[in-house]
Amino acid sequence: MQRRRARARSIFALTMKHAIALALLLAAGVHADPSPSPAGSPAPSASPLPYNTLTAAEAAVIERKDTEYPHTGEYETSTAKGTYICKRCNAPLYRSDDKFDAHCGWPAFDDEIKGAVKRQTDADGFRIEIECARCGAHLGHVFEGEMLTQKNVRHCVNSISMRFVPAGQPLPPLLGKPK
Repeated sequence: MQRRRARARSIFALTMKHAIALALLLAAGVHADPSPSPAGSPAPSASPLPYNTLTAAEAAVIERKDTEYPHTGEYETSTAKGTYICKRCNAPLYRSDDKFDAHCGWPAFDDEIKGAVKRQTDADGFRIEIECARCGAHLGHVFEGEMLTQKNVRHCVNSISMRFVPAGQPLPPLLGKPK
């Protein structure tokens, strides 16, 4: 009986060590990408709905909630006028008038188009994750209380989760069914 208890304690300790190591890796932003396709090539979408086709890198962020590296996104420093839409379903998310330079490494907005963005507690239990309210695509995180703008809010959005439509151009049709 003592031997069985000692073995159970040993297995529990080993399991806890693995759980702690995994939590530390996830907190550090290390994610396994099970997709064998190289970045830039199409990756199959987990959704059967007729959404835009995503590359492996886009699917990693939009569907698996990874984060693109800071200062690598195409919209971080963009000042062009227009609308930012969801890369997966084409839903309008942000207006360029609400974009500001937060010097954080990702595009930052202090407001979203009404009803376009859903907030929920992140898996880490501390941050607030933002998703496309229409299709559930992962966008990034929202932070409040930083006093960076008068609205006192910063949507920190992965460039790879969005597409930009210049002012004066028509928005593409919405794809897929609303979530």
